[in-house]
Amino acid sequence: MIENQRDAGLVRAVGPWGLAASTVCIVVGAGIFAVPAKLAASVGSYAPLALLVCAVAIGAIAICFAEGGSRLASSGGAYGYIATAFGPLAGFIAGVLSWLGSVLASGGVAAALADVVGSVLPPQLWPVVRVLAIVGVVGGIALVNVGGVVHATRLVSAATLLKLVPLLIFVVVGAGAVHGANFVQTVRPDSTGLGQALILAMFAFTGMEISLCASGEVAEPARTIPRALALAMVGVTLLYVAIQVVAQGILGPALAHSSVPLADAMGRIHPALRLLMLAGAAVSMFGLLSSELLGNPRVLFAFARDGLLPRSLARVHAVNRVPHVAILVNAGIAMTLALVGSFAQLAIWSTLATAPLYMLGCAAGWRLAQRGVAQAGAPLGFRWLGIAAIVGIGAMLGLMALAQSQEILGLAGVIGASALAFLLLNRWRRPGAAAKEV
Repeated sequence: MIENQRDAGLVRAVGPWGLAASTVCIVVGAGIFAVPAKLAASVGSYAPLALLVCAVAIGAIAICFAEGGSRLASSGGAYGYIATAFGPLAGFIAGVLSWLGSVLASGGVAAALADVVGSVLPPQLWPVVRVLAIVGVVGGIALVNVGGVVHATRLVSAATLLKLVPLLIFVVVGAGAVHGANFVQTVRPDSTGLGQALILAMFAFTGMEISLCASGEVAEPARTIPRALALAMVGVTLLYVAIQVVAQGILGPALAHSSVPLADAMGRIHPALRLLMLAGAAVSMFGLLSSELLGNPRVLFAFARDGLLPRSLARVHAVNRVPHVAILVNAGIAMTLALVGSFAQLAIWSTLATAPLYMLGCAAGWRLAQRGVAQAGAPLGFRWLGIAAIVGIGAMLGLMALAQSQEILGLAGVIGASALAFLLLNRWRRPGAAAKEV
C-alpha cells in the first residue's frame, strides 16, 4: 500500500534517537518521584521485582506498538492503527481512554506537586497552599497554552531538558550511601498491596503511546519506531530499578512513609541535595503537566470537530489560533480532580484507563500483521508477535483483575458509555459527517 495520505505535507525528520529521547522524557515523568514510597508501602523491599514484572509486560506491549507503528505510521499513533484494524468505533473508544488516562494523570501529578510545595512549609499552611498550588500551576499552564502553541511547546522543552538531571544525580550520589541492612523485609504483602504495587509501577511506565502520536513525522518509521521504543524502554527500566534500590538502601523502612522519598533520601546525605531533589521533582511534575495540558485538549478538539462533542469545544482563538475552549475545559477538569483526589488514587485510575488502550494496541498490531498492512515500507515483522500480544493483553487483564471491584465497574461503565455515545452521535450527526479516525 502507498504511504498514508493523512500526513501529506508533514516532514519525516524524526530519527531513532530523537524519538527515543521523546519517549523517555514522556515516560519518565513525575511518577518516579512519588512511586518508590508507594511501592515500598505495598510490597516493601520486593518493589524492584514489581518494576521488573511491569517492565516485561510493557516490553511485550511496546513490541506490539512497534509492529503497528511500523505498518501504519500515522499522526495519532496507536489510535490511527487501532481504527484501521478495528474500525472508527474502536478508534473513538481508544481516544476516550487516552484522554481519560491523561486527564487523571494530570490531576494526580498536580496533587503530587502540591504535596512537594507543601513539604517545605509549616504543616498548618498545607491545606491553603495545596489549593493555591493546584489552581496556580494548572491554571497558569492553561493560560500559557491559550497564549499560543509556540509558547506552550517552549515551556515543555525547557522543563524536559531539566527533568533527568536530578534523577541521574540521585542514582550516582545515592549509590555510595546505600546500606544492606535497609533491605530487610518489613512489609507482609497481601493481594491488595500487591495489586496496588503493580498498578502504580505500571503507571510509572505508561506514556510511550503519546510519543507515537508524531509517527507521521518519523523518518523510516519501519526501522526507527521499533529501535526507538527498544532504546527508550530498556533505559527507563534500568533507571527505575536503580532509583528504587537506592531509595530503599538509604531510607529503609522509612521509605514507605515518605511523601517526597527521593528528597528525603538525599537529605540523609546533605540538606542541599534534598532541596535539589525537591526542585527536580517540582520541575519534572511541572514538565509533565505542561506536556499533558498541551496535547490532551486536542483530543477534545478533534472529537468536537468531528461532531462527537459539543461544537463549542472546537472553537479556535481568533488571534492565537489554538483550541482555547478545549484547553480551558481540560484544565478545569484536571484541576478539579487534583483538588478532590490524591496522587495514588488518581494514578491507579489513570493506569486502569490505559490498560484497555494497551490491549487494543496489542490486538491491532497483530491484526495489521495478519492482514499484511504495510503503509510505511518493510514492517518490523517480529517473529513472535502473537506471543508478545498474548503477554501484553494477558498482563493488562491481570492488572485490571487486581483492581477493586468498583474501579473495574467504573472502567466498564466508561467503555460502555463511550461506545453508546459514539453510536448515537454517529447516527444523529448531519449526513456526510462520517466518523473519522482518531
